[in-house]
Amino acid sequence: MCIVRHVWWIAAIAAWVTLCPRTAYAQSAFAGVVKDATGAVLPGVTVEAASPVLIEKVRSVTTDSNGSYKIESLRPGTYTLSFNLPGFSSVKKDGIELPSNFTAAINADLKVGAMEETVTVSGESPVVDVQSNSKAQVLSREILDAVPSAHTIHRSGNSWSA
Repeated sequence: MCIVRHVWWIAAIAAWVTLCPRTAYAQSAFAGVVKDATGAVLPGVTVEAASPVLIEKVRSVTTDSNGSYKIESLRPGTYTLSFNLPGFSSVKKDGIELPSNFTAAINADLKVGAMEETVTVSGESPVVDVQSNSKAQVLSREILDAVPSAHTIHRSGNSWSA
């Protein structure tokens, strides 16, 4: 009877451990809105959070259509936030302390910057002979076999004289 009671308690403890939610580690986050100098929201801005406490060292997101971003599941520590969008000057915020179990509101205002564009063209230009006006064409084997020649005329029994 004592063994049955111990087995029952072991089963009850195992069920409780399995079914009860585990305590999650406290996670932190950055959230905010990115705007331009006029106050208009900027979608498509790349926001990067960099810190030595992150395993991947940098975590990035892109702002949505409302200019909002949120970088979640961050470890507490010191971070650098970078905001980048082509056509705008980049903004970098260093030394941001992120405590445990906290969402820090970090907004950014981007100023219009110089637009830089690089065009790379690859490929060879066609070779053109500007000294001669002759035309050359490559004929396929099928066309060459169809053209009559002195050899094929002689074999067919026809003779030509000039």
